[in-house]
Amino acid sequence: MANLLHYFASHLATLRLEFWSLLVGGFATGVMYAMVAIGYTMVYGVLRLINFAHSEVFMSGGFASYFMMRALIGTSTPSGTWSVVLVIIGVLTGGVAGAAIAMLLERIAYRPLRRRNAPKLAYLISAIGASYFLYNLAGKEFGRINESMPSPYINHTVFTIFGAPVQLYYIVIFVVGVIMLITLDRLVATTKLGRSVRAAAQDAETASLMGVNIDRTIVLTFVIGGALAGAAGFLWGLGFTGVGFYMGFTPALKAFTAAVLGGIGNLRGAAIGGLLLGVVESFSVAFVPASYIDVIAFGILVLVLLFRPTGILGERLGRSA
Repeated sequence: MANLLHYFASHLATLRLEFWSLLVGGFATGVMYAMVAIGYTMVYGVLRLINFAHSEVFMSGGFASYFMMRALIGTSTPSGTWSVVLVIIGVLTGGVAGAAIAMLLERIAYRPLRRRNAPKLAYLISAIGASYFLYNLAGKEFGRINESMPSPYINHTVFTIFGAPVQLYYIVIFVVGVIMLITLDRLVATTKLGRSVRAAAQDAETASLMGVNIDRTIVLTFVIGGALAGAAGFLWGLGFTGVGFYMGFTPALKAFTAAVLGGIGNLRGAAIGGLLLGVVESFSVAFVPASYIDVIAFGILVLVLLFRPTGILGERLGRSA
């Protein structure tokens, strides 16, 4: 404890100097947590279950975009318009792969149980089994060593905020993440599909009697959440440790923490929780050793569950828009 307090004091000056850099990095990480957390919160809002195989949806998007980037990018890093096109292709590839895996999970791991009115414990066991199957399959087929994602652009400092450099990578994350999160928010709040999702989340039986196709709504819920997680897998692979069979485990657990922090089942809560968690993690680097960062993230999860289990906003999907 004494060593930790000494580390804290010695890094207080570092925080003053690096405040804006830590804030920018925290928001970038938080946007990706928010994109993954959306999948958890949408599935919980409709089915009242936690999709613990969501980490492998994230991983699938990372691998699919990795193979696409490797096929399209030569030996030199692209620039200009071609870089923009490659980023769009990477996001779409990761999103499509994530949506496809999420849809398969719903069809194979969850729908048979739902039709048999299985207990919630069966869903949990099925999710864990599907998660282990997918990440071991990826490890067998793609190897157990992380691969570096071919970069579709030359990363450099675009501008500064109070002296803090804002790299092109951060701008890509902000643009992609904000567009996808705002689009999803409007989709759920204003479209026929969104009304179906909110109706199923509030009372699936009554929604079915009113003409809502529950099976179709649930599939689309998985697809939308999977698309965001897959796109986040591409963004994560660009800037962190590359892509690997185990890449989804820690980010997805932190995204689940973000969903609980914001209010599990609440879309805007998941986004807010992701941003908050990313910023808290980033600033923690100035106070504690890097090995404690995951402890802080999961400590937040425990504290939220103890003192405010409904999260910051605390509303369910069916009542949030």
